[in-house]
Amino acid sequence: MEQETEKKVEGKGGKAVGGKSSGTREWAVKSVNCCSGCSHDCGYCYSKEMAVRYRQLKPEQWKEERIRWKDVRKRYGRIEGQLMFPSSHDITPHNLLACLIVLRKLLEAGNRVLVVSKPHLECIRAICRAFEGHKEQILFRFTIGAMDNETLSFWEPNAPSYEERKEALMHAFLHGFETSVSAEPMLDSNHIVDLVGDLMPYVTDAIWIGLMNHLKRITMEDEEGKLALQKIRDGQTEEKITAIYQRLRGNPNIKWKHHIKKIVGIPLAEKAGMDR
Repeated sequence: MEQETEKKVEGKGGKAVGGKSSGTREWAVKSVNCCSGCSHDCGYCYSKEMAVRYRQLKPEQWKEERIRWKDVRKRYGRIEGQLMFPSSHDITPHNLLACLIVLRKLLEAGNRVLVVSKPHLECIRAICRAFEGHKEQILFRFTIGAMDNETLSFWEPNAPSYEERKEALMHAFLHGFETSVSAEPMLDSNHIVDLVGDLMPYVTDAIWIGLMNHLKRITMEDEEGKLALQKIRDGQTEEKITAIYQRLRGNPNIKWKHHIKKIVGIPLAEKAGMDR
């Protein structure tokens, strides 16, 4: 039952919309995971919500990472198109060894892998060391939704600081790996242009900008939480998003997630993994 639930949870990252792709399917044809739960315990995490909905675990258990050794030990073949690893958890010091094993299997099978993380510097250093010979198969995509650490620590309470994430990005860039950034969700839209300017020198691919989705499902009980949620709502109105798009649209290294594409009139990718 747990295995079946894991598939339900992981399958929700992207979907076809009118024959077109959204979510993680904009980036990859398939996602791979080897862990249940995530110690970062982000306040907007859809994977957590789905796991709780399917009674896989209780909300307070999500941050207790459980390595799924069956998925670590399994064989992985070559898939046509880019794979995303991971999608329903992160790469952390706790599960680093398991993630390195899975990554090696994916790469040695000949896959191109999009490595997505709110990066711990020690983990990125380890990945760069381990896969120096597979640079052409790896594209890092680091999630950095704000420069302000108070904002980051509210929404992503156990994830690294802005400074550590930027240092991890610089480390991968300086060691010759392909790099990109996901500012999805934007946690501080008022300073998204500043964030782009600060990180773009270390990006070889693109900076993706996206909204915090499923806002109606996010509930906050205390006043601080309600104010933080309202700030997100205020920061991603159609007027606000259109203004951000107008400021950044001339930059060829900026890409827009599907909800923003709908607002500004950009066609969605026709097939999974095409708009990566």
